[in-house]
Amino acid sequence: MKRVSQFIPSLCLTALCLFRPFPADADRLSSRYDFPQILDLSQTPTGRAHQTQLFADMGTWMGFGVRSTRSSAFRGPYSILQRRWLAEAAIAPAVNGNADCKANYFPGELTLQGSAFRQSLIYTDAHTALLTISGKLPRGMCWQALRPAADARFSRHGSSVLLSFKGGEQVMLTFPKDFRLEVKGQNYSATLKRRVPRTHVAISFIWDQTATAEIQLAKAERLLKAPETALQENLNRWNGWLKRIIRQEMPAAYDRIAAKTVVTLVSNWRRQRRGLRHDGIIPSHSVDYFIGCWAWDSWRFSAAVASFFPSLAKDNVRVMFDWQQPDGMVIDCIYPDTMENNRRNSKPPLAAWAVDEIWKHTHDKDFLREMFPKLTAYYRWWYEQRDHDHNGICEFGSTDGTLEAAAWESGMDNAIRFDGAAMIRNGKNAWSINQESVDLNGYLALEYTLLKKFAAILGQRFDMPDQRRKIADWFFDDGIGWFCDRKLADRSFVREPGCEGYLPFWVGIASTGQFAKARALLEDPAKFSTFIPFPTIAADNPKYSADGYWRGPIWLDQTYYGIEAFREYGLADEADRYTRQVFDRLQGLTGSAPIYENYDTFTGQGLQAAHFSWSAAHLLLLYEDYGKKKQGLLFPPKSSHNDESAKHHEK
Repeated sequence: MKRVSQFIPSLCLTALCLFRPFPADADRLSSRYDFPQILDLSQTPTGRAHQTQLFADMGTWMGFGVRSTRSSAFRGPYSILQRRWLAEAAIAPAVNGNADCKANYFPGELTLQGSAFRQSLIYTDAHTALLTISGKLPRGMCWQALRPAADARFSRHGSSVLLSFKGGEQVMLTFPKDFRLEVKGQNYSATLKRRVPRTHVAISFIWDQTATAEIQLAKAERLLKAPETALQENLNRWNGWLKRIIRQEMPAAYDRIAAKTVVTLVSNWRRQRRGLRHDGIIPSHSVDYFIGCWAWDSWRFSAAVASFFPSLAKDNVRVMFDWQQPDGMVIDCIYPDTMENNRRNSKPPLAAWAVDEIWKHTHDKDFLREMFPKLTAYYRWWYEQRDHDHNGICEFGSTDGTLEAAAWESGMDNAIRFDGAAMIRNGKNAWSINQESVDLNGYLALEYTLLKKFAAILGQRFDMPDQRRKIADWFFDDGIGWFCDRKLADRSFVREPGCEGYLPFWVGIASTGQFAKARALLEDPAKFSTFIPFPTIAADNPKYSADGYWRGPIWLDQTYYGIEAFREYGLADEADRYTRQVFDRLQGLTGSAPIYENYDTFTGQGLQAAHFSWSAAHLLLLYEDYGKKKQGLLFPPKSSHNDESAKHHEK
């Protein structure tokens, strides 16, 4: 039986978590049915009417929802590429006998329970969802589309109804022989010919020539002949993922957080489509501008997904490197429509870290061999294009000379450390901000360590200069006890203590003395040890803004770095205490609220986009590290500055 008494959140924990049964069978503790109502899709996040909440799986581009009123039909489908609902409900009962349904979202399954019958929705692949209807189904019950899109065109193909839309997307509804089908102008009817206790409908989404209507019809008919097999495969897949990540010694409420992170990451998985040449994970399905893949987002997602779905983690790395430029640059973001790609800037280098996390879980030397030259070219690119004075210390920059794109390259679009910064030219299509950034060089230090590790595993050479010790010494401001950016002109520090200062601790290049000095700021409740710990800037900074994007709110990747700083430097109990503050205080995290892009430092209220993958990724990493003791310093005390550090990190 799991320990539940310790660390149970007092206010955020729902009764659902408190009274979860704990059967003797340990396998039951990793079942999706231990996590009912993992997300409440019927509620639009407060003040976010433009956001969409979807049930999606298997990399699909077709999502479903739950209407706020307790209706008897699933909402949708929703076209994720076209960013619109194709119907209010493609399959809706034309009778009122099952009104006032209650929705329940289990990992991988969405259900509606009414007074007369129950409906269950799962995905069998990226193109196909399976609707199961069971209960008291009266003979003559009729189903039809509810408010289909104005451009919908209906046609019948044997046992299927085909809805065609502008842009080439199609939805096919395939019914078993228990139904009589008719197409009536801009709608259809599917009527039960006899009373049955259980029936199924296949919902197919067609978007390219790899799954034509003919192919999908044949697949749907096969599915309806053996639906129980598909249902079991879906259950096995989700239970398998949960078993890989759920830790039996953790509190039940924290298990629920871990399960929610998997649901969030998988719901944002997209199959290859047009410009996305491999499967990838998007930041969030909730807002319409997030349907592409971003570089440092992708590295984060892969690092987390590697623990339960390594094949997707690999493709999620490949999807960005498919667009690697001849000079080694990995561009900012890519979309199915390549006209939307952003080549103006890159993103902070975390790719080798993602590959290393995949290596730890798979020991796939072929994947390592595939990625090594790409990673090496990307690492070299930074020093060739973003080191203005060739001193081995890099700057964020852009290809078009704009500060806007350079700030995007940092990932911290409006960070206060860039207030008043300017651009300087390095060469053709290469510009730098006029300050060297500590986080960029910290990431590069970690990339160096891992590339040395990969080279040793593969028996290949990696002979770039080692800048790691220099980076730690260069950016530490003894005057305030913090890591800060430095201006190129006069080498002065940019004294605006912010989250970039956490990074040298996470990558382990800071000395124990530097960490000891920085603890004064890290543990100061007026600065960084806030209600939700480790905000993007010190909370007492006059420029702090509660909803100022990178000027105050909590971003969970940066909070993760701050927490893991304590773990890396031998203070695991402190790291666990801060982790509990995150898990217990983020509003709705242990309940049914979605995971948000960022959070209010002082209240834990979710901000910006819901269902956010990178927040989910770092919550999962925090869950995995909780209770563990480690010291990952690249330069442990009294050790020489050599490749013993790389060996230590590899452990």
